[in-house]
Amino acid sequence: MSTRRIFITGGASGLGRAIALRFARAGWRVCVADVNDARGAETVAALTVLTSHAHYLRCDVTREEDLRAASEWLAANWGGVDVVVNNAGVAQAGAIEDVELSDWQWILDINLLGVVRGCKVFTPMFKRQGHGHFVNVASMAGLLDVPKMSSYNASKAAVVSLSETLQNELADDHIGVSVVCPSFFKTNLAESMRTSDPGLRKAMGKLLDRSPITADDIAGQVFQAVEKRGFYVLPHREGRQAWLMKRLLPRGLYASFMQKRTRRMRGHVEAPRT
Repeated sequence: MSTRRIFITGGASGLGRAIALRFARAGWRVCVADVNDARGAETVAALTVLTSHAHYLRCDVTREEDLRAASEWLAANWGGVDVVVNNAGVAQAGAIEDVELSDWQWILDINLLGVVRGCKVFTPMFKRQGHGHFVNVASMAGLLDVPKMSSYNASKAAVVSLSETLQNELADDHIGVSVVCPSFFKTNLAESMRTSDPGLRKAMGKLLDRSPITADDIAGQVFQAVEKRGFYVLPHREGRQAWLMKRLLPRGLYASFMQKRTRRMRGHVEAPRT
């Protein structure tokens, strides 16, 4: 039985839950944190079938004191933690002129500052232990630039940049970092999405439902990244190809490609089914 320990924000559903189950199957001690207590209880019930150490903590990543309380619980009850997954996130979509600044502040407080708080709170524990690993969940949206997703793209791009910085900053302290950048996959992200455009919500739901890659697939790649100390986790082949094009092509060519691809995607999503 493994004595390794993992803490996952947003761990009661979606990708967070899938990661929790994957590590539990390997015998890890798993602590999930969320703001949905009912889902948290359901997740712990599923985890206890796989591991003898599963726990749920109510934790709002917009509150540094919640994360500090979680770190104190882990230190007192499990003697620390080996992996922290900063997974909690929300979505926002809309044209730049339509999105309220309050929505920008909301998404940045969760998607970016939630990750910042997690890294800030747990880095001292990792340094005292002499080891640790952060898994920060971003998105291909943080590497690419899909229209009408400015706030979401910007929040996830910042998570990528933060993770790249911490990989260098924390290396001498034997603290690893991975950044996860999936494209669309079936999850409950659309539940929390804010948008003034009903068409965008419908399109997002269809894209999430049609993905051939599941949360379990991505969780398996996260597990391998932790085992091998890998940095980028890019589960979707098309996303990897688009990112490579962005890095290698002149901006004009890449932008033209993305604009044509976005039009095709919009047409495919909005086309009536027969």
